[in-house]
Amino acid sequence: MVYLDPPAAVSRRFPETPVSAASARRFVRAALDDVVPDLVDTAELLVGELVTNAVLHARTEVEVAVSRPDGRVRVRVGDRRPGRALVPRHWPPYAGTGQGLALLEKLASRHGVEADDERKTVWFELCPEGPPPPSPSPSPGWESAVRPCPCERTVTLVDVPSALDSACRQHRHAVLRELTLAASTGEPLGVSPEELAAAGDINNLISARVTTALREPLPDPDLRTLRLPLPADAAPSVRALRRVLDLAEDEAGEERLLTLPALPRGRAFQAWLFDQIAGQLAGGHPTAWTVVPREPETGAAEVVPWDAGQVRGSRVPTIAADESNRIIATNGPAADLLGWAPDDLVGRKLTTLIPEHLRRRHTTAFASMLLTGRTRIVGRSVPLPALHRDGGLIPVRLYIQTQETADGRTVFVAQLSPRATTPLDVPRAPGGSAQSAEPEPGGGRSPAAPDRGGSPSGGARRMSALDRLSLLADLGAELNNTMDLDDGLRRAGRLLTRRLADWCAVDLFAEHAQVDRVCVVHRDPRDRRPDMFEGRLPVVSEESRGPLARVLRGAGPLLLTDAPPPGQAESALDRNYLELFRGLGAGSAVVAPLRARREIFGALTLARAPGGRPFTEEDLALVDDLVHGLALGVDNARLYQDTRSIAERLQRSLLPVLPEVVGLQLAARYAASSATAQVGGDWYDSFVLPQGDTAVVIGDVTGHNLDAAIAMSQLRSMLRGIAVDRQEPPAEVLHRLDLANHSLHQEATATCVYGVVKGSAQGPWELKHSSAGHPPPLLTTREGETRYLEDGAGLLLGMDPHAPRSTAVHVLPAHSTLLLYTDGLIERRDEPLDDALERLRRHAADLAREPLDTFCDELLIGLGADSVDDIAVLAVRPAPPL
Repeated sequence: MVYLDPPAAVSRRFPETPVSAASARRFVRAALDDVVPDLVDTAELLVGELVTNAVLHARTEVEVAVSRPDGRVRVRVGDRRPGRALVPRHWPPYAGTGQGLALLEKLASRHGVEADDERKTVWFELCPEGPPPPSPSPSPGWESAVRPCPCERTVTLVDVPSALDSACRQHRHAVLRELTLAASTGEPLGVSPEELAAAGDINNLISARVTTALREPLPDPDLRTLRLPLPADAAPSVRALRRVLDLAEDEAGEERLLTLPALPRGRAFQAWLFDQIAGQLAGGHPTAWTVVPREPETGAAEVVPWDAGQVRGSRVPTIAADESNRIIATNGPAADLLGWAPDDLVGRKLTTLIPEHLRRRHTTAFASMLLTGRTRIVGRSVPLPALHRDGGLIPVRLYIQTQETADGRTVFVAQLSPRATTPLDVPRAPGGSAQSAEPEPGGGRSPAAPDRGGSPSGGARRMSALDRLSLLADLGAELNNTMDLDDGLRRAGRLLTRRLADWCAVDLFAEHAQVDRVCVVHRDPRDRRPDMFEGRLPVVSEESRGPLARVLRGAGPLLLTDAPPPGQAESALDRNYLELFRGLGAGSAVVAPLRARREIFGALTLARAPGGRPFTEEDLALVDDLVHGLALGVDNARLYQDTRSIAERLQRSLLPVLPEVVGLQLAARYAASSATAQVGGDWYDSFVLPQGDTAVVIGDVTGHNLDAAIAMSQLRSMLRGIAVDRQEPPAEVLHRLDLANHSLHQEATATCVYGVVKGSAQGPWELKHSSAGHPPPLLTTREGETRYLEDGAGLLLGMDPHAPRSTAVHVLPAHSTLLLYTDGLIERRDEPLDDALERLRRHAADLAREPLDTFCDELLIGLGADSVDDIAVLAVRPAPPL
């Protein structure tokens, strides 16, 4: 073993340029040429990191000194900027930057920092073997506080999402580091050295202040309020930082930087951060991140960090993928929907679940999102097909949210709702409630919906008669203000925990006598995660004798003056109920059955924490009234969902199998509304007439309910019968359909296009069609030329059966695409119809040469996202055999 001797130090000064890092490494290696190689390698690595930090952040001459006291290696790296304190970042290993001090902490035997009025010196020691020698004082670490500025103001950042903030700080650091290194080589950047230096300085100061603020213990680790002391004159530097980062985003989007652009959510957070700093330094007031309006793709503020367990526990089919486009988590409902076992999907590329004709588009769009930070579908409800394991296609609505992990990575969480059973509410974050129903940050309530007569302490005082009536009325309103049962129950739960209890739980019978805990709401859920208690419960067995089992059999309301004793937990259901009380805490509780139409279908548990006013016999009458109203609302919601399900199945059963016609390609898509009741009157049809021509139909019955679906089925059947029987011109067929419509007990108002495509397999082809108040068909040639076929238009069905109608005739060129569609594809609120038609024209032209399935799916992805109406599409393409 070779020890260092003598201990005399050697030193050298280096200029503030990036090449100094390499020069310093060579200097250290030469100074330690007689030391064991492992020690030299470590010293060389660490000095390179420290000199790089000094060049980037201090931007002064750097002095490196090497000594060998008592057989140890000691290296000191000094700069002439003592006011620039060290900020250990503790970022994940894959962050790419910000690892220098973390490496030094791991590899050095001792380390520290010293500063005076003129210099700051970072030092480390390496021992050749064994633990470090005893020292009269422990290693001081990085205890170098950020020096206060002569004139400071405090900037308050309200509801800062910790994971998103960490990701943005990593991104800013990586971008500024790359720009600084590029500037040192003379690369033209469009930003002056002075502006780049100012941007780097203020970014380092903001990061240091945030790091210091994050050390303070706070009740909510995910949404924090941070107070940052900043120089009163920092606003110009913040504006410079913003300009530099905007320029960097443009450069990254053009692939001129190695750093990828920020995703929309990160850009939105960064804009908010800079607005808050500049605005408050100018005398403005704080605005919370959680209340700032944002575009759908930027998402809402995170409530909890990414947790794969939330995906696995969600009842909504959910899949999560990472930035490498690989599936990292899924749940049983998603796997069942797509024909996989959950464990078999994890680790596979996301393209496993994407149909072949859309894979190239997905790969291109995903790469574009990473390169540009711009996305078309994140935060929106998009209809598209998913690929089943057996090769079949599953029509779904896809809703993607981006979430940040605790260490700053981005996870893409996708919820798949089968389009035959699309939920009516806004899609949920895994394991959580709808975004529109999220509790206010910090457990508060929205100023727009104040409690009337409520007690802020969950029943700390007795309720007056007026308070009780108000609670009953508000409970009914919460259930009636949404068409979704789960959303309504969560709204009701939040109301009850604000006004009556500390937490509540709703259990409902499912199929085959199973019981689901559909909703657990706590007044202050930050430290308890009440959603972890939701899900399928053990069966109500003969051994079940606990309070919940008794109530589900018809007893109650039951008053519990304490948690159920362990001795009574004889069955799995009883033990589960006991765990609920232990997990959330309860000093008293009331358990009451939910009963409607002489049938018990669930139970409500209301609990108060120990230390507060307990429930008493006097509360049982109020709870009985509450569960009566709650049960009525739940029963009505279930009846509505049953009715809707019947209509959905009816509508789905009426979607036809398209005929196979030589020389013609046909494709169709149907997507229910993402925002309203999904049962509507849109339909399409195609069939071969007796003489060999191909009939094409598109229609839309007014309304979105079971009546509309029934009327649609009647019109569809009558139209097919009339067309096959009479084989008359389209105008005459629509005339007879209108007459038949008036003969119905409840005639429908509807729009419709009926067309007949004539031509042999080799062509030529022509279209004869007539329209009853429907949007005009769009014809797109293979070359991308488009025109709307507006001839043959007439009055919609159900108005005047004797109104004149006409038939139009148009030539269909080979490989052109005839598109029939309903208004849900184009119409947008507060937008002129001409603009909507022009948008459809542009999309169709861009897709003119795509395969017909791709043509249809791309139209739905591009135009059908967040549609408030049903969409039906039928495309026809003359394609002579080769």
